[in-house]
Amino acid sequence: MQRLYDFLRRHPTGVDSFWAAILLMLGGLWVAEETAGRPGQRLAGILVMAALCTVVALRRRAPELMLLIAAGTGVVQLLTDIRQNPADFGMLVIVYTVAANGARWASRLALAAGLAAPTIYNLRWPPYGPDTGSFAVAVIFMTVPFALAWVLGDSIRTRRAYYAQLEERAARLEKEREAQAKMAVAAERSRIARELHDVVAHNVSVMVVQADGAAYVLDSSPEQAKQALETISGTGRQALAEMRRLLGVLRTGESEECGEYVPQPDVRQLGDLIEQVRGAGLPVDFRVGGKPRPLASGVELTAYRIVQEALTNTRKHGGPDVGASVRLTYGDSELELLVEDDGRGAQRQVYEKGGSDGLGQGLIGMRERVGMVGGKLNAGPRPGGGFRVSAVLPLKPVS
Repeated sequence: MQRLYDFLRRHPTGVDSFWAAILLMLGGLWVAEETAGRPGQRLAGILVMAALCTVVALRRRAPELMLLIAAGTGVVQLLTDIRQNPADFGMLVIVYTVAANGARWASRLALAAGLAAPTIYNLRWPPYGPDTGSFAVAVIFMTVPFALAWVLGDSIRTRRAYYAQLEERAARLEKEREAQAKMAVAAERSRIARELHDVVAHNVSVMVVQADGAAYVLDSSPEQAKQALETISGTGRQALAEMRRLLGVLRTGESEECGEYVPQPDVRQLGDLIEQVRGAGLPVDFRVGGKPRPLASGVELTAYRIVQEALTNTRKHGGPDVGASVRLTYGDSELELLVEDDGRGAQRQVYEKGGSDGLGQGLIGMRERVGMVGGKLNAGPRPGGGFRVSAVLPLKPVS
């Protein structure tokens, strides 16, 4: 049954042609009976039947044209004295069709013609003589079907337009959801990239420096080599702990519930970070100004990562005998960070746009982090040599 229904929906003109054929047979019987002995009127009746059946068959393909043909056929009926017959049902069908699918001008014309046709018909062929009451009843009785056909067709048009609007809105919302999902994925990828870079780059940099130092003094100073290896071991464990914390957050999405993972680093751990960097051979002067106090977690993490990345870059690009300084100043409404070194600095394309093969990704990550908390970041060579990273992070009360 469903296949038959689907077939009929795919071939609407065939369905209309079937009903047109039935209407033509009924109309043919009427013509044969009503025009017996009048060959001229019989020919006119046959033409009227054929025209109205054609209107029914092609109503969905060309509704406006079929409306004009139906109107012309009605005029021919008036002129040739062809009274109401079964084929006139095609006029009701075309009024409905034009109201549902046709152009607006055609719909208005169909309504006007449908309301006027019964009056004209009853004036041409009065039902019961000159009786005014009978005339009015006949006109009303014949007008109601045309009015109902037009109202039904127009309601179908309105419903279709409403459904089309709903589908368009649903499609637009779906596109917006897809765009938001893509943006969320891109933001999450950037966040993961920043975390991985900060965790891996810093700790691996320390391990590489210590490994080089251990290899250099292995024969001449075994105690220093042992100390370097212990630093490498501790740094590796710290890196693994941070990696487990990051992977736990990615798996669960709720870092607070991951008790087995280390917490996000904050400003209070900067002292440990500075000591680790000093142990790796980079002298750092660390000072804190203002009144330290708890900050929002996003600001805490951002400040820690900026100092971490800046010192990592100093070890990478500063050259031998480089020194660094870190200034952390608590203001009333902002936290100021200043990390400077007296080394060689970085290449211009690295700190401005990020270089190729991953160079400059740390500075890109710093800018993204600072932007997420509404702060400002400046990074570049400082007067007299070396490199400077300064950031201003707005402070918000901890809820």
